Amino acid sequence: MTELKLVALDDEDLAIISAHMQDSVFKVGDIDWSPRDAQFALAVNRFVWEGAERKRRGFERRRAALVFKRVLAVRSLGIDRGKRDEVLSLLALRFEQKGEGPDGTVELSLSGTASIALDVECIEVQMADIGGAWEASSKPRHR
Repeated sequence: MTELKLVALDDEDLAIISAHMQDSVFKVGDIDWSPRDAQFALAVNRFVWEGAERKRRGFERRRAALVFKRVLAVRSLGIDRGKRDEVLSLLALRFEQKGEGPDGTVELSLSGTASIALDVECIEVQMADIGGAWEASSKPRHR
């Protein structure tokens, strides 16, 4: 399977990245917020959904980076930054526009009651596989 590299500049693009990032897992310590650079980044273990439907067994995960640019502020709920080894699961990315302009809030919905909200000037997101693939023990399931 080839490595994925995607860019989102609008809500429709973000929905595509969200679909590829669904069920990614990461540790709290893999979150990086740089106010100086106006950048928020996550290093995740992404479930390879684009290959899951073709396979009957041998599902894959890949190391991936998810980078949000032009981030003005970050808020989180249900995350203890002191627990750097706690594992979180990303369920979806959503954008809520503020008024008429391109600014708004990107919400990272996480499993349980956790979430991260990014106030952004506009949608500018990059997602890229950055490492090799390995076999996943199972395919994620949802109710």
